[in-house]
Amino acid sequence: MTKVQRTFKLARELNDDELKRIAHIHAVYGILAARLLSPEQLFIEYDASRLTPPEVEGILDENGIPLAA
Repeated sequence: MTKVQRTFKLARELNDDELKRIAHIHAVYGILAARLLSPEQLFIEYDASRLTPPEVEGILDENGIPLAA
């Protein structure tokens, strides 16, 4: 297992529905941790032997998490 920690900048503060989706990201195989560091930053720890950076971004996008460009 190769653990990677990455911080994503959010496009805006998350609403209640989006905050609930953060909790569901933990259920994705390969995601080890997901939490807000601040209203503008999301911390993700994942297993790089299971997921690539584009896959992690895709998971966030599929869950409606608004990442900054």
